[in-house]
Amino acid sequence: MTVCHNLRAFLMLIGVAVLFSTLTACTILPEGEPVRAFLLPHEPLEERPGAAPLSQSLAIGTPRAGHILDSRRIAVVQDSEITSYRGARWADLAPTLLRDRLIEAFQHVGQGSSVSSADANLYADLQLDSRLRAFQSEYVDGTPTVLIRLDAQLVDNNTQRILASRSFEVRKPSPDETIESVVATFGRASDDLSGEVVDWLLEQAGARD
Repeated sequence: MTVCHNLRAFLMLIGVAVLFSTLTACTILPEGEPVRAFLLPHEPLEERPGAAPLSQSLAIGTPRAGHILDSRRIAVVQDSEITSYRGARWADLAPTLLRDRLIEAFQHVGQGSSVSSADANLYADLQLDSRLRAFQSEYVDGTPTVLIRLDAQLVDNNTQRILASRSFEVRKPSPDETIESVVATFGRASDDLSGEVVDWLLEQAGARD
């Protein structure tokens, strides 16, 4: 009986020691890699204070996107495989960042008073609906190149009729592979695309005056 009792006590002691060592190991494991959140950089667009104001109000809808792009992850494509940059995220969902950039572009050309976000649920005569087809960095000959592709439709909110549609695409190489450089290139590409969208919409609105 004494031998059995001593054996049980010895096994319990080993179990306690193993549990303690496991808990200790958990406390010294390295913490998860910190995630850096990036805003979408921008440079002021060329102001055109003399441009005629929009005769109709315009709501900018948040672009629709697939689940990979409708994300805070910074997408990267290499050899037909889409992943994301490790340890880096957008500060908001990619389609939301692009929507806000489009609204800012209208403000920079003096049209901010006629333009709002569709999410604000304000009445607007016209609405820009769109689908974000690409918002990613792609490696071309070993160099990261930012690609943004947007399919846009101008819709009459009163009749729900599509007045015009157009696809926009911007490709812009990044100076180097660092995440800071890639993010800055996303900003420049978004500025270029937003400028093209604004010019197109102002042209369409002018054609209907």
